[in-house]
Amino acid sequence: MSAQNRLFVISAPSGAGKTSLVRALMEREPELRFSVSYTTRARRPGEHEGQHYFFVPPEAFRRMISEDAFLEHAQVFDNFYGTSRAQVESLLAKGHGVVLEIDWQGARQVRAAMPESVSIFILPPSRAELERRLRGRGTDSETVIRRRLADAETDISHWDEFDFVVVNDDFATALEALSGIVRGHGEFCRADRPELRPVIDALLE
Repeated sequence: MSAQNRLFVISAPSGAGKTSLVRALMEREPELRFSVSYTTRARRPGEHEGQHYFFVPPEAFRRMISEDAFLEHAQVFDNFYGTSRAQVESLLAKGHGVVLEIDWQGARQVRAAMPESVSIFILPPSRAELERRLRGRGTDSETVIRRRLADAETDISHWDEFDFVVVNDDFATALEALSGIVRGHGEFCRADRPELRPVIDALLE
């Protein structure tokens, strides 16, 4: 089985290393294409239209919702994010594998709309490592870090809704696991594997 014509939905709590892993996966698997989301938030320095996001005003986003233009969409704090249905379908029709990097709520919507999609959840190896990574950014206040840790626990509690779970303890090993799933031989990363349960229990205790 190859990645062609397949939709891969990748989710993770903040601090799990998802963005870095997805970036490396895209470099490693050239047949993959990344679905660029729409957002109503302001563009940040260094971000480019159509590369990081499609930046649209709230009224345009609401119009797209009414036109059923999104495969999934969600409000995160004060901003909206959404995945264009037409963009994903166009890339799949061209024979590409398509990667969505979205939260568990968006992943749930995509699974409902496209049950044949492959869903992958990325976990940190421990609560201590998750906190270390969040603090290592050096950009967030203590209040924000505490909120991110609480949000991460909520996110992690939805791990069993996914087809595969990758524990990002060692980056190279996690990347190898992701590539294996994309190439159709990721059975050792199935979410129902018994050895995953102690990791989950420790993260949610």
